Amino acid sequence: MADRASKEQLLTYAYLLLYIALSSGQIFFNKWVLSSKEINFPYPLGLTLLHMVFSSVLCYVLTRFFKVFKVEEGMTSEIYVRSVIPIGATFAMTLWLGNTAYLYISVAFAQMLKAIMPVAVFVLGVAAGLEIMSCRMLFIMSVISFGVLVASYGEININWIGVVYQMGGVVGEALRLIFMEILVKRKGLKLNPISVMYYVSPCSALCLLIPWIFLEKPKMDANPSWHFQPIVLILNSLCTFALNLSVFLVITHTSALTIRVAGVVKDWVVVLLSSLLFADTKLTLINLFGYGIAIAGVAAYNNHKLKKEVSKSNADQSRQEESIPMVTPETSDR
Repeated sequence: MADRASKEQLLTYAYLLLYIALSSGQIFFNKWVLSSKEINFPYPLGLTLLHMVFSSVLCYVLTRFFKVFKVEEGMTSEIYVRSVIPIGATFAMTLWLGNTAYLYISVAFAQMLKAIMPVAVFVLGVAAGLEIMSCRMLFIMSVISFGVLVASYGEININWIGVVYQMGGVVGEALRLIFMEILVKRKGLKLNPISVMYYVSPCSALCLLIPWIFLEKPKMDANPSWHFQPIVLILNSLCTFALNLSVFLVITHTSALTIRVAGVVKDWVVVLLSSLLFADTKLTLINLFGYGIAIAGVAAYNNHKLKKEVSKSNADQSRQEESIPMVTPETSDR
């Protein structure tokens, strides 16, 4: 029993390390592909569209032909229109704007700006009626915002166009998470990450195809200097799919909160490694100090969410126990 528990624990750590490695590597891979000094494919919309098409095809093949994964049942046309389409649209917005930001700002600074995510999620959650404003949460949000502000102040080569793109990606991701929570809480539909990819990826691809036709395709036709390297782009798309699969494995063996905590570790890995890998990344003490403050706020936010989830789980368990009738054994007279 002890050996089995230790093996499960080691397997969980392996999945976490896989997620951190794939997530960090995918960020560096995207930056490398988009950079004019490296692969020279400076079309983030086209790259994101390729990711979604690849994910759609691979999900269909794995679930329908090889049946490696099972797609959760319960999806209706009403749920798809009201929930999946908004999730697909906001997911497309997140990836498109986030990848575009890499053309203007460093990877490290982009990760620092992403630390504002809990603030965006909380504010939109309050507006949607999913979160409740409190003094404690207001303080945590203020700490995160202050940390990101300090980190931005310490940025040497700040580009406001890149900042706008990155913040747009943050808002898109926050909207996606809100729609996901609405899908689970109000619609009562629980989907594993593979099922989410199966339903969302085609919708995201369609949402990306329309702007790509009008915004990037004319540039690609007019500019013959860019390079299309099929093997590199297919590997990049495969890494994206593998990253989403690693999220599935981690959530299956731990919880969604573990992904958030691992994400904090991943962000620090990306920030520090990018200063060594990319010439456009120059970290300052003010950068690191501000980012440290923001991450402390994110840790407090994750702790708050953990307590909330534990409290909800205990309440649901107590409700289930109360709903079970007490059955007393019948006695017969002899």
